[in-house]
Amino acid sequence: MNSTKNNNELPVTLLTGFLGSGKTTLLNYILKENHGKKIAVIENEFGEMSIDSEFVIGADQDIFEMSNGCICCSIRGDLIETLNRLLEKHQKFDYILIESTGLASSGPTAQAFLIEDEISKTLFLDGIITLVDAKHISSNLNEQEVVWEQIAFSNVILLNKADLVSESEINALEKQIRQINPTCKIHKTTHAVVDLDQILNIGGFDLKTALETVTFNTHHHEGDEAISSVSLSFPGYIDPDRLNLWLQMLLIQEGMNVFRAKGILNIEGSAERYLFQSVYMMFEGRHDKPWGADSPLNKMVFIGQNLDPQRLEKSLKNFAVTE
Repeated sequence: MNSTKNNNELPVTLLTGFLGSGKTTLLNYILKENHGKKIAVIENEFGEMSIDSEFVIGADQDIFEMSNGCICCSIRGDLIETLNRLLEKHQKFDYILIESTGLASSGPTAQAFLIEDEISKTLFLDGIITLVDAKHISSNLNEQEVVWEQIAFSNVILLNKADLVSESEINALEKQIRQINPTCKIHKTTHAVVDLDQILNIGGFDLKTALETVTFNTHHHEGDEAISSVSLSFPGYIDPDRLNLWLQMLLIQEGMNVFRAKGILNIEGSAERYLFQSVYMMFEGRHDKPWGADSPLNKMVFIGQNLDPQRLEKSLKNFAVTE
């Protein structure tokens, strides 16, 4: 995983959300409004997208250039092939936004961006944005596990159709979302109207930014759902190489049960905090600022499926922690 960016790299945003959450409404807004941003929108299929001729100033096969400077295209073949076609026109836009199908988890796509050499040299994953239908999310959560997964991987969640529910319902929904993903930012929206600066160029996978707003409290969010979060805080030293191995062993033993992890670590022999994050088994870490007046302490958040907090903490400490 590499969050180092240079001027030759373009930020990529993954847009997810269950069927009917408002993704198409948001994408139509991006392609038509005069928001001043040049964005390439990649669609799985045009489907409900209305590529109005009045907004199209040029078309090359299934790549449409819009009057506001944005570009829209559909995935033909695989994603990398589509990206390569778009990158030939990279001078015409500043961001890439990829819509994933409403029935898919964003985890595998995110991991592909972090390990795929063909695209990682020219693109970097900036954030995962999930639209949530505030009116119907409760029934969706009960019926579709993928909705929990979409929330679990998110950097930002847009609680859409907020005008159709009461304030108490919104508050209860926010609490439920925090049980799954305590580290994401949440914005309430109506008709998917959002300041694009809240979803673009957010540094969601930049280590420094990703940990700025995280609150680490030792707890496990209980609930009927299988997907939840576990936060740990404990003293001692952690070996980052052994932590990486532990994460990989965990995946081998339990499948893809730990979706994401992030934290601040105390490394023996170093006076600096060590920041880390992972998506499945893709691990990234680096030294940060000195501990200063803060007492060195390991603080970690795990988001995943069927997590047993006691077993998680015990195996982690046995393998990667020294006193």
